[in-house]
Amino acid sequence: MGTVRGEFDVAMVPQPVAELNSDSGVGRMTLDKRYQGALTATGRGEFLSYHGAVPTSAVYVAIEKVEGTLDGRHGSFALQHTGVMGGDHAGLRIIVAPDSGTDELTGLRGTMNIRMEQGKHYYDFDYTLG
Repeated sequence: MGTVRGEFDVAMVPQPVAELNSDSGVGRMTLDKRYQGALTATGRGEFLSYHGAVPTSAVYVAIEKVEGTLDGRHGSFALQHTGVMGGDHAGLRIIVAPDSGTDELTGLRGTMNIRMEQGKHYYDFDYTLG
């Protein structure tokens, strides 16, 4: 299908981490997103992270359920996030979870990139249907 781009807003709310103390480096947050543009949708999910002694190094994973319209097609799908800051494996990978598309988004596959420019969040979403 191609690539769509747009802006999104995100709210992240810290949550308690079961069985861990505050010095563990492990954090948990809920995600609440509003996508605008060719992807007009809400995204809600869970975010887990680890921050060690070096402030510029961290890792995170997240699962996000997105509901709305993509290029005029209504449905929902899930995104898997994997991020690494610092070290040899630094980068971000966000993929559509296999077979997660519903309704008019059944068969959706793709990858998303997130970027920040002048304090705003943007997405670039490469996808195919069917």
